[in-house]
Amino acid sequence: MTTLKDIAREAGVSITTVSNVVHNRTSRISPELFNKITEIINRENYIPSMTARTLANNASPIIAIINHVISRSGGGFLSDPFHNTFMGSIEDHMREKGYFVMIRTVEDARNLEEVYRNWNLAGMIFVGLYKDEFFESVQRIGIPYVLIDSYIESPDIFSVGLEDQEGAYIATRHLLEHGHRVIAFTSPTIRENGVVERRLRGYKQALKEYNVPFETSLIFEQEIDTTEGMRLGRTLGASKEITGIFATADILAAGIIAGLREVGVTVPNDKSIVGFDDNYLCQITNPRLTTIHQDVDTKGMLAAELMIAQLECKNVDEKNIVLPVRLVERESVKKIEG
Repeated sequence: MTTLKDIAREAGVSITTVSNVVHNRTSRISPELFNKITEIINRENYIPSMTARTLANNASPIIAIINHVISRSGGGFLSDPFHNTFMGSIEDHMREKGYFVMIRTVEDARNLEEVYRNWNLAGMIFVGLYKDEFFESVQRIGIPYVLIDSYIESPDIFSVGLEDQEGAYIATRHLLEHGHRVIAFTSPTIRENGVVERRLRGYKQALKEYNVPFETSLIFEQEIDTTEGMRLGRTLGASKEITGIFATADILAAGIIAGLREVGVTVPNDKSIVGFDDNYLCQITNPRLTTIHQDVDTKGMLAAELMIAQLECKNVDEKNIVLPVRLVERESVKKIEG
């Protein structure tokens, strides 16, 4: 492997001079010498190490995507196709700017600070934070951060969110328009001022519009993964009254469909279901899933752009971005006559 020392020896200069070229500190280097060193670097395919660049520039090239939600069933964050697509989009854009992306789950503020110190992070991207003690620790660290799907309102916070209430309203209204009046709301744990709570608001909004009473017995909270979804599907299959189901994530909806099938209940003949996200699972469920579409690639791109703007000290016209949603109709909803 070619080293700085090898390049310096061939060019007949000091290691410091080669390092200055590598790190673009060229004010005292002649154009001829710069071109000579650059030609050797390119020919030998020399790539400076991450550690060397960090020390030379006194800055870290690492951006961390931090998950603060601990799954009881395992997998959790990384098992959800939404997060995989979202993180892939962030990595693509950060890589183009020369940054490295790491993914880390942290349990508490102390764990977060240890990750920051040990890796000398340049910035952090968080999904689903709340205004609590953990968020206060994020602010205390004092490096750029971007919040995703987090309802912490402040003009100084960089964030990318979604029309969560509107999406849930559209999904529930779609079921209501097709004659369903007993509709289950299925989701992970509902926390105040969180994404799921906003989607519950949309569910309630649609029920109210159709003069359908809200029933707490129709709220089902559990982990978002296919195993838990299948268990819930078996439970919902035992209820003849429930004809419609709104799942706040496609991965949950896919599990519910599989669980219903296990107990001989079919979609949409016996029960109809609408999901949320519009990821690849919608195309491989049987039947294909009607869902609420969100542009996950754009969400990741915007998160990366907001981070880069902070790192490069650029002005941003819009710090708090809210993306639109829309219904994608497929085959999982059946019209029933009331």
